[in-house]
Amino acid sequence: MIPEDRRGTSETLHGSGVSLSIRALLRRPAGLAGILIVMSMTILAALATPFGEPSRSLLTRTMLDWGPQDEDRTIALPPSSPDRNHWLGTDIQRRDFLSRLLHGASISLQVGLAAEALALTIGLVVGALAGFYRGWIDSTLMRLADILLALPLPILAMAAIAVFETRSITLLFAVLGMMGWAGIARLTRAQCLTIARRNYSEAARALGASDMRLIARHVLPNAAAPALVAAAVGVAGNILTEAWLSFLGLGVQPPAISWGRMIVDGQSVLTLRPWLCLLPGLALGMTVLGFVLLADGLRDSIDPRARMATHIS
Repeated sequence: MIPEDRRGTSETLHGSGVSLSIRALLRRPAGLAGILIVMSMTILAALATPFGEPSRSLLTRTMLDWGPQDEDRTIALPPSSPDRNHWLGTDIQRRDFLSRLLHGASISLQVGLAAEALALTIGLVVGALAGFYRGWIDSTLMRLADILLALPLPILAMAAIAVFETRSITLLFAVLGMMGWAGIARLTRAQCLTIARRNYSEAARALGASDMRLIARHVLPNAAAPALVAAAVGVAGNILTEAWLSFLGLGVQPPAISWGRMIVDGQSVLTLRPWLCLLPGLALGMTVLGFVLLADGLRDSIDPRARMATHIS
């Protein structure tokens, strides 16, 4: 007969704890707030993604009178103040600011999620191999991770992107993803070192399971929980890095719309039209806050003992 505490651990490791974690996440105020913000931004980004000919988004086709690139030639002195035609006014190029603000969510979410998906994949694979095989494989892979962690990511990303004359979304998330896997690899390695020695892993090996099957079916799924928490924070970091690069002119090139670039465009009229800088900054901050709250809720729901220890201390 399995003791109750061992049963709970086994259930969590083998999958039934996933549903419990989801329910626990929804009961956490931080987790619920994070889910609502992330879902809202994701829906907005989906609606703002251009498609078809001419390249228009669902927002432009159904909800907005002005597209993000449409110029209102009736505006004599841009940027204009809010009015009935332009609820948030226009920017310095006579384009509807509300439309551009809403469409800016698409680039931020695409870069943030795609880059972190790449970083998560590389980090899980590297961490699993290092933690499972140990020895020289572990030493080599972890030294590579240490080198990457020692380098300043924003400056390294800026240098890598500056090499290319044409900058695209694909290039941006590839650079961020290739440089953001080291922390996830270290977390995964630490979990794999523990899980690889547990009874069910040894039992699977005794039944003839290969190393790759052990890693893919037993070790990696049970070691992925801390990596998912780190990935949620990583998405927030990627969004901030993309905005920072766009602010410096190294982000995606026009006609793509970025909140970081919108802040730069509004700097010249900051004293007269402050919302041209403040609203993109608030949208950026709200999106980052959503992913940070989601990561906090995930952490609490996956490891409630850490949450109790934090409150006790």
